[in-house]
Amino acid sequence: MNSSEIRVQFLLTTCLLLFVFGSPFVFADNHGKQEPVSFHKQIFPILKRSCQGCHHPGDPNADLIVTTYEELKRGGMAGEAIIPGKPDDSLIIELITGDPPAMPQNQEPLSAEEVALFKRWILEGAKDDTPEEVDNIGEANYPSYTVPPVVSAMAYSTDGNTLVVSGVSEVLLYDTKNYEVKARLVGNARRIQSIVYTLDGKTIGVAGGSPAQFGEVQLWNAETNKLIKNIRSTFDTIYGLSISPDASKVAFGCSDNTVRVITVADEEEIVKFDNHSDWVFGTVFSKDGSHFVSCSRDTALKLVEVDTGSFVDDVNSSNKGYGEINAIARHPNADQVMSVGEDRVPRLYKMFRETRRDVGNTDFNLIKAYEPQGGSIDAVAFSADGSKFATGSSAGEVRIYNVADGKKLLTLPGDTVSVFAVTFHPDGNQIAAGGFDGKVRVFDAISGEQLNTFMSVPIETTASMEITLAVSGMT
Repeated sequence: MNSSEIRVQFLLTTCLLLFVFGSPFVFADNHGKQEPVSFHKQIFPILKRSCQGCHHPGDPNADLIVTTYEELKRGGMAGEAIIPGKPDDSLIIELITGDPPAMPQNQEPLSAEEVALFKRWILEGAKDDTPEEVDNIGEANYPSYTVPPVVSAMAYSTDGNTLVVSGVSEVLLYDTKNYEVKARLVGNARRIQSIVYTLDGKTIGVAGGSPAQFGEVQLWNAETNKLIKNIRSTFDTIYGLSISPDASKVAFGCSDNTVRVITVADEEEIVKFDNHSDWVFGTVFSKDGSHFVSCSRDTALKLVEVDTGSFVDDVNSSNKGYGEINAIARHPNADQVMSVGEDRVPRLYKMFRETRRDVGNTDFNLIKAYEPQGGSIDAVAFSADGSKFATGSSAGEVRIYNVADGKKLLTLPGDTVSVFAVTFHPDGNQIAAGGFDGKVRVFDAISGEQLNTFMSVPIETTASMEITLAVSGMT
């Protein structure tokens, strides 16, 4: 073998050795590099799942809030929660790695992989990559659906030409002549819990929110479908919206056990009533707007003066073991309130006491208790003339009664699982119901004939009109 051949063979051997032994390092350099940990995509979902229950703005344990990057960085009573670049000095690491970990409380500890993710995020500088909040309000941001959402709220317009139905981040306006969608009003609140019209029919009130983030009241011009006001309050979804008779104020219940009353003109909170001991699900104004009644999971109906925010009276005898109250409705022509909830019995009360309390706390304000329903009651509504009322329950039924004598007039199949919303047409001849399966059913309120059934939202063409939420044992 001559020197030239030896040189070529040496070079080939050297190249081969470099390829065999050097390639892992090359591959490691190209493919082993880790992407930085994302707060928005990786850290925040863990906080939301495991920590926000105790560390949200409504009731922050140890003054530590984890619902936003800014609040997490601020820390709580024990100091800064994160120190960029120093995981071992960061309070959040101490809390999630103790023996046992202090966070999360009453849950499974974070996995070793999740703890490592927090440490690496802090070591990399604890950067915030949360995208800017997008304002979804507008006609170009219609949600798309492959399955129908639960129908949680509905209302007929005062002229009866429109039925407003809850969606996700929107309400949909249906023409009652053909039940075609004629408008979609999109807001920022993901959950819609209440829909009401002002007495003059000029404004649509919508309330809801995004859990553990914000509560929202939207006021829409019913003629132009344009947003008039977008009022945020509290740090969670809000419930039981009502509008004062003169449309100057709104009231609603909150998951922080309060009732808020806010002026429409300047969005000033004039009442923060905190006498309930559990979530507040409903509010109604008195006929003259001077008082409101609120209902709560704490079983109580409470009467409050609007001008002063002063507690006036417990309307019901809440110590009688009637159970959580899910909804209330005021009689359209009288200061009377219908209360429904966990114990399945609708009860009609006087808002204002005429008989003094006694030692036994007798339910003197009670006008009438009606027959028990087939399940827990989640919805109640009066007809426009106040002669009838309807309930929607977890039995999937809508029942219609005479207010005066309690006679049951109709039992209607309002939902395949549970009814969460009922509303009478202003002429009293029709009633609409919606609930868990996402369908709206319209009935003749006299004969009980089912007049129409349709999905509460437009379903994408890839889905069937018969599609329902696939919940085991409930479809």
